[in-house]
Amino acid sequence: MSDKVKIYTDGACSGNPGVGGWGVVMLYKDHKKTLYGSKEHTTNNCMELIAVIEALKMMKKSIPIDLYTDSKYVSDGVTKWLPNWKKNNWKKSNKKPVLNSEIWKELDEYLQIFSVNWYWIKGHAGHCYNEETDLLAREAIRLHKLNKR
Repeated sequence: MSDKVKIYTDGACSGNPGVGGWGVVMLYKDHKKTLYGSKEHTTNNCMELIAVIEALKMMKKSIPIDLYTDSKYVSDGVTKWLPNWKKNNWKKSNKKPVLNSEIWKELDEYLQIFSVNWYWIKGHAGHCYNEETDLLAREAIRLHKLNKR
């Protein structure tokens, strides 16, 4: 078995903005942990980011991570856009503020601690852990709505 943690993340929203949910599957050696949560008024992109942050919060030690997301917003944000956003004081190339910059800044703090290899995977394409994170995110939304009654 690899001495890496594999993390799968997903976010969902009922309305955009609307009630949002996020899901995480973490695999390490023969252990599996699932996490999920929700938020009242948010967007799909926020939930995608929060899923990654919540997973990284669970890390007890700094070991290599392979992180799988079906969000181009997250994968491209981290691997392509983040360095320039930071260099340009959280402004995009068009000089407008980065959307969700507070969440991106929180994620960036964790990225200073952990070594993460990023992988984009196609969503809803039958990948078992991606499907599971989607179910967790949608279940978080369902439970949130159920508890608001």
